[in-house]
Amino acid sequence: MSATAGLHAAALGLGAGVVLALAVWAVSVPKRDVSIVDSAWGFLVLVPALVVAAVLPEVGPRAVVVLVLAAAWALRLSSHIAWRHRGQPEDRRYQEIRRRNEPHFAWKSAYLVFGLQALLGWIVAAPLMATVASPAPWSALDALGLALASFGLIYETAADAQLARFRADPRNRGQVMDRGLWRFSRHPNYFGECCLWWGVWLAAAAAGAWWSVVSPLLMTVLLLKVSGVPLLERDLGHHRPGYAEYVQRTPAFLPWRVRG
Repeated sequence: MSATAGLHAAALGLGAGVVLALAVWAVSVPKRDVSIVDSAWGFLVLVPALVVAAVLPEVGPRAVVVLVLAAAWALRLSSHIAWRHRGQPEDRRYQEIRRRNEPHFAWKSAYLVFGLQALLGWIVAAPLMATVASPAPWSALDALGLALASFGLIYETAADAQLARFRADPRNRGQVMDRGLWRFSRHPNYFGECCLWWGVWLAAAAAGAWWSVVSPLLMTVLLLKVSGVPLLERDLGHHRPGYAEYVQRTPAFLPWRVRG
């Protein structure tokens, strides 16, 4: 496969992601709720890879395995977020963005929120697209990467399920979740997410796409420094009694023994 064909397929993947993002934006306008973009995030990552697989005349030997793993991740994450958000108002993070960008935020959100998410999803999908397109043979690095990615998916699924059960129990209202995987890390779901994307990148590296390291680096920075841990901990620290003590005794990201 020529580099030109690969770039053309990737560009089509970006276009498909933008179309999907704008479709979700159109739904968000009458609802006045741009936070529904979070429910579409998994598909904004998956769709570019699916488009690459569809338009290339031939895909690589690891394409099916990687796409199945990515589809399982996207379906699980999007359904989880949609279920968690059902019946809720627009997320406070997006309410702040709305306030800063009025008037006419309904139109501005098309590029400030949805267009940006489509671009970020395309960047995160880089190792998926590269892995689908590469004809390189399987190697031990593939096995390591896919094992790490599978572990990450299972780990974050278990963490989210534990948190959902905790929240569903009225006796836990206002309490801090510090059980199960949450006993060893304040954000085990983010740890699992990072494991997944570093694992996918290892498979891409085995396919020759070392450059796609931009994807797991971006995900790690976003989760740990931008939209993940900082915003969530600031919110919980202000509204959840006992969270400060939980922070003192529990590692933020890497699972480890509890202090004290």
